[in-house]
Amino acid sequence: MKIGVVFPQTEIGEDPAVIRDYAQAVEAMGYTHILAFDSVVGANPDRPGGWTSQYTYRHAFHEPFVLFGFCAGVTRRIELVTGIVILPQRQATLVAKQAAAVDVLSGGRLRLGIGVGWNPVEFEALGESFTNRGKRVEEQLEVMRRLWTRELVTYAGRWHRVPDAGINPLPIQRPIPIWMGGESEVVLRRAARLADGWITLQTFRPGPAAQQTIDRLHGFVREAGRDPTAFGIEGRVALAQVPPAEHAKELAAWRAMRGVTHLCVNTMGLGVARPTDHVRTLERFKKDVLG
Repeated sequence: MKIGVVFPQTEIGEDPAVIRDYAQAVEAMGYTHILAFDSVVGANPDRPGGWTSQYTYRHAFHEPFVLFGFCAGVTRRIELVTGIVILPQRQATLVAKQAAAVDVLSGGRLRLGIGVGWNPVEFEALGESFTNRGKRVEEQLEVMRRLWTRELVTYAGRWHRVPDAGINPLPIQRPIPIWMGGESEVVLRRAARLADGWITLQTFRPGPAAQQTIDRLHGFVREAGRDPTAFGIEGRVALAQVPPAEHAKELAAWRAMRGVTHLCVNTMGLGVARPTDHVRTLERFKKDVLG
């Protein structure tokens, strides 16, 4: 199992030196990947109709492609994972270009996690339809994979047109691996057909119910004529939700799950005093739990 970290988006601050030191430190510790959340705009919780998300306009989020372009230049080995980019609120050809650029600058280290999202405020702010996002995302994936693997693309779909054109440079990985997030039945079936892996939600915890979901997902993968052993699954350990005395037990439970290939450690929500304390927390976890 590959064990990475969740980039502490809302708590790390804006100092590029701190971000550089964080990325270099987790790479030096042997963590395999950095996973970054995505939020383009935050809503006002006092807006008409209210707001139920834990994140608002007061929470800072570094844009994942820009962030990873920066991280690509200050690291050598660690994988860079979007977890997740809300694809249908973005323009597919531009995302293909951005992802290819990160992949080139990092030497082929990007894993693109995508999802359909739940937040109509962001879709409205970005000028995209919220109601047909599930249908559009499948066409987006087709367009992007063509752009990543061909010098020239001619494509005429329901929502996308590419008039005999291509992106340059092409990515190192052709195509860039795409993983999907979300837990609904339609998302799991879509991931089984079209994705290279599945990224779980933070509420997804190891145990019989989680194993049942993974086994069902693997069944969908087989139904799609694909090999479940080649399909990745990423879990998450939120340290704020697990007492320190149970960290080793939690890790053992994840390792006992059939089909889980990746795990990331989330240090947000612990109430650390300084942004650099996220590194200290990961150092302790590495020493006390990972060994």
